[in-house]
Amino acid sequence: MVFQSYALYPHMTVFQNIAFPLKVQGMGREAIGKKVKWAAAMFGIEPLLDRKPRQLSGGERQRVALARALVREPAVFLLDEPLSNLDARLRIKAREELLQLQQRIGTTTIYVTHDQVEAMAFADRIAVMDAGKVRQLGTPQEIYDEPADTFVASFLGSPPMNLVEYGDVVIGLRPEQFFPKELYRGQGKLVSFQFKVTRVEYLGAERIVYGCLEERFGNAHVLARLPSDSAVSCLQGRSYEFAIEEQAMRFFDRATELRIETRSF
Repeated sequence: MVFQSYALYPHMTVFQNIAFPLKVQGMGREAIGKKVKWAAAMFGIEPLLDRKPRQLSGGERQRVALARALVREPAVFLLDEPLSNLDARLRIKAREELLQLQQRIGTTTIYVTHDQVEAMAFADRIAVMDAGKVRQLGTPQEIYDEPADTFVASFLGSPPMNLVEYGDVVIGLRPEQFFPKELYRGQGKLVSFQFKVTRVEYLGAERIVYGCLEERFGNAHVLARLPSDSAVSCLQGRSYEFAIEEQAMRFFDRATELRIETRSF
């Protein structure tokens, strides 16, 4: 197990921390040395074996905690928010290292996280939980494309799915699938909305456009994610005709919040 708090023994060196579970098992000194060096090499921490935890960075402590778990060669890894103490840049690097490690050793890994990006990046299968109950279990694509209910729909995605109340149903619109109608070059059936822009965020490669829909949708606040080089400037305070392909819309029962079969709108 590896936790959010790495729980390293502060009075022990890195070598001693990694070796501790083997020592408890009664393994011989020579065998322990070989196993520790093997695990340290796996995580690139061989130069740190003589240091104490206080001398390590957050990323280095995380690697030591993982090496201590790996050295026992468990049948299953349980990683509980192992990257949450790292800064954003280091999290990306550590995430890549963990993925590569898992692919090398092939050990079944249960990874607990509140970060939906981590969940999508790591998982072969995701279990979305709420208040101790599994809301949906499936592949990242299944959960993203076909959310079981409004909780799952609003949890996965950055930005999350827009949820708009309309009569007895709730309509789900992914921000990246909601766009100025004049830009559409496909052949699908479109559903159009009048969309008044209230704010635009420039994020380099993309723009997040905030606004509200027309009165028949309760002036619901929604957002769209557009490429920064989009031909439509989307000025604040102006209204535009936005659209989404009908097949991309998702519908949920307003009372139960469960997804219902897509229907003509």
